[in-house]
Amino acid sequence: MTAGVGVVAKLGAAQTLAWASSYYLPAVLANAMAAELGLSTAWVFVAFSLGLLVSGFCGPLSGRLIDAQGGHRVLPASNVLFAVSLAALGMASGPASLVLSWLLMGVAMSCGLYEAAFSTLARIYGSEARRAITGITLIAGFASTIGWPLTAWLEVSYGWRTACFVWAATHLALCLPLNLSLPRGRHAPAASAAASRSAPAKARQRWMMAALAFVFAGTWFGSTSMAAHLPRVLQEAGASLPAAIAAAALVGPAQVAARVLEFWLMRRVAPVTSAQVATLAHPAGVGLLLAAGAPAAPFFTVAHGAGNGVMTIANGTLPLHFFGPGGYGLRQGVLMMPARFLQAGAPFAFDLLLASFGTAALCVTAAFGLASFVVLGLLRGHIKPGT
Repeated sequence: MTAGVGVVAKLGAAQTLAWASSYYLPAVLANAMAAELGLSTAWVFVAFSLGLLVSGFCGPLSGRLIDAQGGHRVLPASNVLFAVSLAALGMASGPASLVLSWLLMGVAMSCGLYEAAFSTLARIYGSEARRAITGITLIAGFASTIGWPLTAWLEVSYGWRTACFVWAATHLALCLPLNLSLPRGRHAPAASAAASRSAPAKARQRWMMAALAFVFAGTWFGSTSMAAHLPRVLQEAGASLPAAIAAAALVGPAQVAARVLEFWLMRRVAPVTSAQVATLAHPAGVGLLLAAGAPAAPFFTVAHGAGNGVMTIANGTLPLHFFGPGGYGLRQGVLMMPARFLQAGAPFAFDLLLASFGTAALCVTAAFGLASFVVLGLLRGHIKPGT
């Protein structure tokens, strides 16, 4: 137990810093980057989206490497890639170098964020990794809480380039030693078992993979759309700017609170049950917001944040629940490819929907949530977990 706590603490701390210095970086630095480079802010977000696409393409390879070599080797390599890409970003002089920096960052994200961390834990703990997966998401749930203020302070005090250099140094000085100290995985991939499955069993597994990939892609589309547009959505519903920002700030605490509840309930509730409840949270919040308008803004953000917090855990626990630890890394990378692709386009797609339909655009994200609930129900009813 003590060793497990140590692994979760190390990996959770490394994940917090990795998310803060990559996924959450453009929200703070995009305007300053664009202004100094003589570009529109859209350029920065296009480069970021291209990085997410690269992350999706490279995810299966990163997962395969973790299956074969273990996270104690792949995660430290990601820290070197993060450091190099952040240093390159800090030295960017125009659109080409900006895009190239984010493309390299995409490679780093493919082998250094949650999917890689979940795969590492599956290799260390096998089928018992659910508790550890929840633990690191509890810690890394504070990535934006820590990252945004720290990045903003660095940018205001020393400039955005120095902020990138400081984050690069952080990967080498803090994250690299933490990931190097992770134990070797004991649970090797079970390739022979997969090869010996009958044709019906393989077809069933392909259906399960497609179903889970849909669930992850749909929920990530909603999550990323809200991350990019939540204050604007609340203003469209009638909230003032201060009220919208105050309500949006409830997402983070709601995510962490839901993860604490998941941690407490996990011995009593199957992962698919908590995931189904989570998929309904966003649609329920949308219904309240569309019906009541601005007064329901805090309820909407809390519901959305809670559902998003649990679904982050489900991204790691559902593949483990349905397929077991064998070949987990490769499977996780394949499952998350559609999610990464939708995530890359979500801010732009939802912006168009919001401009055209106002708050009614939320019907699209709510529909993804409801459809995910139905698909998880089909998985529960027709598939035996662990096969």
